[in-house]
Amino acid sequence: MKLKWFMGVMLSASFVLGGSAQAQIKIGVAGPMTGPQAAFGAQLKNGVKLAVQNINAKGGVLGQKIEVEVGDDQADPKQGVSVANKFVGDGVTWIVGHFNTGVTIPASEVYADNGVVLITPSATNEKVTDRKLWNVFRTCGRDDQQAQVWADFAASHFKGKKIAVVDDKTTYGQDIAKNTVAQLAKRGITPDLMEGVNAGEKDYSSIVTKMKNKSIDLLIWGGLYTEAALILRQLRDQGMKTIMLSGDGITSSDFATVGGDAVIGTQMTFPPKFENEPQNADLVGQFKAMGFTPEGYTLFSYAAVQIFAQAAEAAKSTDPQKMAEVMHSGMTFHTVRGDLAYDKKGDLTTIGYVIYTWRKGPDGKIDYYQNIN
Repeated sequence: MKLKWFMGVMLSASFVLGGSAQAQIKIGVAGPMTGPQAAFGAQLKNGVKLAVQNINAKGGVLGQKIEVEVGDDQADPKQGVSVANKFVGDGVTWIVGHFNTGVTIPASEVYADNGVVLITPSATNEKVTDRKLWNVFRTCGRDDQQAQVWADFAASHFKGKKIAVVDDKTTYGQDIAKNTVAQLAKRGITPDLMEGVNAGEKDYSSIVTKMKNKSIDLLIWGGLYTEAALILRQLRDQGMKTIMLSGDGITSSDFATVGGDAVIGTQMTFPPKFENEPQNADLVGQFKAMGFTPEGYTLFSYAAVQIFAQAAEAAKSTDPQKMAEVMHSGMTFHTVRGDLAYDKKGDLTTIGYVIYTWRKGPDGKIDYYQNIN
């Protein structure tokens, strides 16, 4: 009898403890936490962690606290799928990530099949949302939107000049380059050079030589910051004054760290700097107290957590499918990057890109500053 009583108590306790553990909402943040793109992974991770900390401090979501799990996909699609499967196995139901389009697409299918909702802060390829999966959303814009801004800039400022369109052969880089070439054609412009280079290399003398031989004035770059910085340094070493036009893939202070003075004058598209908004001053102070300066996709990731929390509150449930229904409904979410709403595909109903110039500030630091005109 004593044995039965003991086993009964232990079984009851296991249910209580199990219920308590399950009451925690598990959110995963995934991106390149190591490797050459780790700066972007840090933006996603720190944005999510501080958002969760602040939400938990106010009581959590529907009385439940949020627990963060970090996944390092190393910017590799196969590793991204492995991370996705681990998240599913660990009971993670909300995802902020992945960073790269080429990783987000296959990982999102794992999440869709397993009832997990995802918001990517950074994957801009149209295919991310054009597949119309029930569970995929983003807090960033799309490559086709960004390409229009690039083409307008080129047509306005480099009419009659020599233009090269170069990409890093990734899903992201090739897509935005393809979109830009199409947009340039609509404006009667044909690039003088179209080329792809291999990401991860150190020597880009071949493409630099081709640009020098064609006296390229404007280099439109579809890719990330490391390769962009190296190409610019090697262009400057050859005496070239070619201006680079790129986008969200170079929004990291590491672009200037790698490229030095060679990046000065680079033109870049990205949404407004929400970290400079007065209403976010205290939040920026919190990040800096953590030893992290928010930039790029940090607040995009923070906003993703806010959207999840507000969707759950509106749905009166933390169930991902019920939350996704709310998110697709056109509801307005109040976030650190402004009021946001989604269309039926999971894209933002409004998104604005502005032009920035990388230059030295009053403190001598090279950073990106929004163009006045």
